[in-house]
This record gives sequence, structure tokens and C-alpha cells, in this order.
Amino acid sequence: MQSEHLKFFIERGFLLDNEMLKFFSELSDEGVANQILDKIRTVSNERVITKSLIDKNIGQIQDLFLSLEDEKKQLVERYFVNLSLNIEIKKEKYVQERKSEDSTSLRIISPSIVPARKIEVDDFVKHFRNRYMEIKQILQERSELQNLTSIDRINGQRQNLSVIVIVSGKRLTKNKNILLDVEDLTGRSYALINQNKKELYEKAQGVIMDEVIGLKCTGSREMLFVNDIVYPDAAIFEKKKSDSEVYALFTSDIHVGSDKFLETNFLRFIDWVNGEINPNDAIKKIKYLFIVGDNVDGVGIYPGQEAFLSITDMKKQYDRLAELLGKIRKDIRIIMCPGQHDAVRVAEPQPAIGEDYGGELYKLKNLTLVTNPCYVSLVEGFDILMYHGASFNGVINDIDSLRVINAHKKPTLVIKELLKRRHLAPSHSSVIYIPGEKDPLLIRRIPDIITTGDLHRPDIDSYNNILMISNSCWQSQTAFEEKVGNIPDPCKVHMLNLKTRDIKILDFS
Repeated sequence: MQSEHLKFFIERGFLLDNEMLKFFSELSDEGVANQILDKIRTVSNERVITKSLIDKNIGQIQDLFLSLEDEKKQLVERYFVNLSLNIEIKKEKYVQERKSEDSTSLRIISPSIVPARKIEVDDFVKHFRNRYMEIKQILQERSELQNLTSIDRINGQRQNLSVIVIVSGKRLTKNKNILLDVEDLTGRSYALINQNKKELYEKAQGVIMDEVIGLKCTGSREMLFVNDIVYPDAAIFEKKKSDSEVYALFTSDIHVGSDKFLETNFLRFIDWVNGEINPNDAIKKIKYLFIVGDNVDGVGIYPGQEAFLSITDMKKQYDRLAELLGKIRKDIRIIMCPGQHDAVRVAEPQPAIGEDYGGELYKLKNLTLVTNPCYVSLVEGFDILMYHGASFNGVINDIDSLRVINAHKKPTLVIKELLKRRHLAPSHSSVIYIPGEKDPLLIRRIPDIITTGDLHRPDIDSYNNILMISNSCWQSQTAFEEKVGNIPDPCKVHMLNLKTRDIKILDFS
């Protein structure tokens, strides 16, 4: 079969690399193949069709891809999941419009959607420049940073100065001191943290690439000797409480479609929510259910995944998810964001799940589909930040103290580091993202509650009066988790009393 497709392209003066040969063989549509060839002829002199060539000219081909039938569109998205961002962005506009139809008890604040266009290096430059400027404004309000100046205005040796910088490098010197490469909008310098300053040295060990920090120091333009590191940090000074007794539930990582999905336990949870198991007055006062990503297991998320799926069609996975959520009583408002396994782009911010795959979800009147990340303001006065947590593994690997204690088992330690930095993915490499005029992962609004998923373990803690809720999952240990030593703690649900702020972990295992 592949030889026939190869012959088809050779006759038209083109060659295919192996990956594109496989793609066109699975597509099995000469009409579409001819249209792609016509597009390529008009924009390129290349005669070898590769994945990178299609990516380079995605703007010319995207309308053709968007017009395909569902099954063929799924094939395109499987092959070009990280390349066809313009296609995903175009779909997002519709999702954003649908998402705004909401319950009067909620106010949804989503990241702005990047217009459909080719992403250039300059976009990343603007992204980091704007991030620096916004965090700089936050740090300028910190009283610790006295005698603030910029790098280019440091003349000679100076005492007791402060600078606000972005970290572009970090290494150990021969004497085991920490040396940071730092810069602001005016210049570059080095910042040295002496190992003899034990408390400061420990703090410096947690400094990661691309974060914006304040430095209290002495020295010259060429070399700064650090006396303290100041983070932008997040804090609230008043713990909000609802006037009436209302409850909110928090969970994530349902993974419908996985052969490890614990459906019986999830159905037990639904029966409990509906008052069919151990009914009590508190259950009747449940008003919200937050589901923080990885709602289905997806298809083609990792090599060989098909062997571990009970439902191998992503749309059918969402159909089953809708069927399950449809059993929940209708006076509970369900708020659901996507994760890496959902049928949206991998790059953050992720759009809400679209109607192309999640059509059955849109029929549920008590379900609100939101972006990842997303702020949800409740009529009771709480601001809740939902973030699935794709950056968590990268942050754990970047910060020695988290890696040593295996923070996968204590996710709120990771959340604390993100709040401290006022950013959901401080390092460029910690997550796939789309650069925008405003950094969509910057924590501009300080939430009363931040709730996350991804690590499959329930955890609760408070940081500067911000309630941190890391959610459990509904999937038993997968082969991958076993391989990397991650032990999930499934079937747990957090139940928060918005009047008293008391929180319980309910166990449906």
C-alpha cells in the first residue's frame, strides 16, 4: 500500500520521508494529497516532503486540514500535535465564545488567545521582556529591595544596592560558590553567592533558569556579591469565608478510556454525591465540583498507548465521560479544565475542550468547560486558580531540594515554589507553551485557592493564607508510573466547606 502512495508522489515530482509516507498512507485520500501538493508547489521549491516542511508552511495548509472529516482531522492532529498550533489556535476562538455562556454564580477569567499566526523568535523575546517588566513591578513594591538600580547604572564598587534581574545561567565555581548569569533590560552581570553564607546558599540552590528575582548585593557592574535573594511571592491577608454553608469538591485525572480507569470507584463517588450512599445534610449543600484536567486518557499520547486503552477512540472516551458526569445531580456546577491527555493542544495555555471531540459534554447544562490555566470567581467571593500541572516534573527536576525529597509524593511543595515565583512554569524548558504579548502563565491575580492535578496524589497545605489543593486521580498505577517509581493515591476527593474553610479528604477506594 505504501509503495502505491510513494509512486503517486514520484509521478508528480515529489519524494516523501518515512514519516510523511506513513501519514499519507493512513490518510489514504488522493484528493487531499493533490491539494497539499498544489499548496507546496506555490510556496516552496522543495521536492522532498518532510514534517518540518509542512510545519514551515502550515499557514498555507491549515484551512485544508480544518476542512477534513473528524477521523482524518484526528490523524492530522496525531501527526502534527506540536506543529499545527495555528490550527489549534483557530479552533480556540470558537471554544472561547462557547465557554462564556455560564452560570450566574461563576465568573471565568481565561488567558487571552494568541491570534492565528506564525510564531517567530521575536515572539519569545517579547514574551520574556513583558514577563520581566510585570514581575519587576511586583518586586519594586518589596521594602527589602533598597537602593534599586539597573545594571548599566552601577558605577565602580557599590555598597547596599539592589537589582531586579532574570536568571540566564547558573553554575558552581571551583570553590563551590554559586555563580548566576543575570541580566536586566540594560545589561548583563554575574552574581556570586558564597557557600559560607549557609542560609543564603541554600536559598540560591533553589534558583532556577529564567525566573525573575530581586538581589540585595554589593559589588560592581561586572560582579555582584549577593547578600539576599527576594522573590516576587504571593500572599493574601484575609481568609475569605462564605456567609452560607456551601461545599466545593475537588478532583482530577479521571483518565476515562484507560484500562486502569477505576470506573467502579468513580461510580461510587457519583452515588455518594447524589445522596445514595450515607446521605447527610452536608451532601445536599455541595454546590461546586472542580475537575482539574486529564479527563480522558487520550489516544497517541505516548508510544504504544493503544495497548493500555479500554476505549481506543478519543471521541468515544469523551462520550463515556459525558455519560458518567451526566449522572451527577444537576444542581452541582461542574467546572472542568483540560490536561496533557485531553483533546486540545499540548502547549499552554490550553483551550477548553472543543465540541469536535467533546460534543456530548456540551449537552450537560451544569458543566462549564474552561481553559488551563483558568481563574474561577465564585459568587461566594473565592478566587480559584485551576492549573493541571504539566510544569511540575520540570520544576522538581530543577530544584535540588524538591528532587532529593521526591516532591512527587508531596505536590504542595511544588505549588509553593510556583506561588513564590508568581509563575506556573518559570523555566523555559519546564513546559511547552505559546508566547504571547502577556505571559499567560504569570500569576497576576493572587488566588484564595489554587488547585492542581497531574501528580495523582492528594495533598493539602496553606502558603501565605493561600489554600493549596493537589488532587488525586481515578487511575491505578500505570506501567509508566511503575517504571519511574511514581505511586498514585487514587479515588480521593477533597471537600471544602466555604463557610468554615474546613477541608476533608474523602476516600472512595
